[in-house]
Amino acid sequence: MKSITVIFLLVFTIVIPIESFAEQLDVFTNSNVYTDGEILFVYGKALSNENLIIRLFAPDGTIAKFEQIITEADGSFNIVLLTWPQSSTNFPYGTYAVEVISTVQNGLSKTLDVKFSSTAETIDVPVERIVNTLVFAPETAAVDNSLRVFVQVTSDGLLVSGEPKEILQTSHVHLPSGEVQSLSTSFNTLHQGLYFVDYTPTQKGTYVFHIVTFTQGTISHGSAATLVLSQDISGVSEQIIKLNSILDETASELDKLKSEIEGFGSTLKRASDNVDTSVSSISKSVTNIEEASVQLNSLLFPIVASIAIIVALQIVIIARRR
Repeated sequence: MKSITVIFLLVFTIVIPIESFAEQLDVFTNSNVYTDGEILFVYGKALSNENLIIRLFAPDGTIAKFEQIITEADGSFNIVLLTWPQSSTNFPYGTYAVEVISTVQNGLSKTLDVKFSSTAETIDVPVERIVNTLVFAPETAAVDNSLRVFVQVTSDGLLVSGEPKEILQTSHVHLPSGEVQSLSTSFNTLHQGLYFVDYTPTQKGTYVFHIVTFTQGTISHGSAATLVLSQDISGVSEQIIKLNSILDETASELDKLKSEIEGFGSTLKRASDNVDTSVSSISKSVTNIEEASVQLNSLLFPIVASIAIIVALQIVIIARRR
């Protein structure tokens, strides 16, 4: 009987602390939607005299506010976490997250989403995150040549920070053969919310890069296609450059030939001018000969006439003698 009593007391002694340290963390806010100048009031209940960490995350995942408080003896807590300022690049409109973390309950935490809006009307506004994924891939590429794909992830218009292997862990590429290749561990961070992957295609065809973003419980999809050819634009450009050089050489040869032809033309023109000059000279010579012939005829005509008269007189004298 004594042994049973001792065992019961031991069990009772062990159970009491376990129940007294049972996990408890309840978190509330005074509203779901806020506008400029309103107060973000956070309250709830946890363990007695517990140290709590309260963080306010902006839509891009960065910490906009950080506070640390100790609960009351009954475990209750409350704090004015923030008075919403006017919207700016530091506090843009969008969906914010209030996170309360326990420092003694094995890292137990609770998160509430609140909306920072431009409207002051007390209407029901759904608190939701708008995550967008944009994929930028080259339109064409070449087999066995590396290509780079860029990814931009935004939440409510702001770039989302985080490890790409966690945010883009289910991203993949569809090969022309129909196979699917994972890209979960291939991405690198270029900037907050901007990531890239270098990929080398091994076959011709269309590659579809399917990027899946998962952040703060919201999923988003984006995709881009690249046509892989046996030769990319740079190879074609090199061939065009070679063709241009050949055309330039041909053009220079044509210019040289043209100059030579122009020289030949000038020679022909000079020869033609010389021929024209010679013809003119010959024409003048013929004219001079004609004039000389006329003058000669005019000189010979009296002589011939005199000779004819003399011959006629001799004939008459001889006839009389007979």
